[in-house]
Amino acid sequence: MSLSLGNGARITEHARLDARNTFGVRATAELLVEVTDTSALPELFGYAMLRDPNLLLLGGGSNLLFAGDPPAAVLALATHGIRLLDDDGNTTHVRADAGVVWHDFVLWTLGHGLSGLENLALIPGTVGAAPIQNIGAYGVEVRECIHVVEAFDRQHNAWLRLAATDCAFAYRDSLFKQQPDRYLVTAVEFTLPRNFVAHLGYAGIGEELTAMGVHNTPRASQVAEAVMRIRRRKLPDPALLGNAGSFFKNPIIARAQAESLLAEHPGMPCFHGSSEHTRKLSAAWLIDQCGFKGHRDGDAGVSSEHALILVNHGHATGLQLLALARRIADAVHARFGVMIEPEPRIVGAAW
Repeated sequence: MSLSLGNGARITEHARLDARNTFGVRATAELLVEVTDTSALPELFGYAMLRDPNLLLLGGGSNLLFAGDPPAAVLALATHGIRLLDDDGNTTHVRADAGVVWHDFVLWTLGHGLSGLENLALIPGTVGAAPIQNIGAYGVEVRECIHVVEAFDRQHNAWLRLAATDCAFAYRDSLFKQQPDRYLVTAVEFTLPRNFVAHLGYAGIGEELTAMGVHNTPRASQVAEAVMRIRRRKLPDPALLGNAGSFFKNPIIARAQAESLLAEHPGMPCFHGSSEHTRKLSAAWLIDQCGFKGHRDGDAGVSSEHALILVNHGHATGLQLLALARRIADAVHARFGVMIEPEPRIVGAAW
């Protein structure tokens, strides 16, 4: 049963969430609250059901795994506005509502002659989820372009505007991810340049541009096209094969441990970490070395194209996918002494 509250929100009881998560696993929310006007939030959070700390804030469902039904109500923002705030000819400020599909927003910026987000093309999810996860790909993180995050503080029933420096951004982390029961991201403002500076250091982009026939300095749209071609080859389409993108974060370990592992495994990819004393390893390589690429336990499996991608071949449950993820992490730790952690939020179970 659905009920309109008449204030920019609609409530649905016993709402199926299968189509609202990119793994496509079965889950049901006792209450789903869809918000079309964020000005209704102060009033909505007066209801006890939304003051529950277990309230799940649901975006595109591309960065979570339902290992069970959500323990409380689910709130989804169905806001889709994009607008230019100011433009001095060199730099623009653009505001996008949290419910805007991320890839659609990237294409919108490119269509308006803006750059900065081209390396992040085709990442699933919404604009509101981007700062929470500090999404990143091909050598770029979204925090590099964020000016302000607009959020609703559930604890104090108040609106906040947080500068990027106040968001505690780190590798696949942020203030919003650290305190999911407090902040609700409602919109993001970006600082985007019109003078394009290409980020081509990530392996594969230069080669893809060459294959496209681009031999001189590329345009932002061409870099985005190269990224999309690479992603489409490597990553399964969630509409065809359920997945949540990269399931594991690349582990960051002590430099001494990395050097010890490199001595034993000279071909192991290894990159600078968050400081001179740390190194980042490729979780995909570690998983591949443990033999899980293309592995399948019933309908729960690992992509044959990319070892970081857990996939639902049709009827896997969230618990089955979680069990496989734990097996993979245990195998990596047993062989390399390295702990790998999931990127997606796990709902209904603990990691």
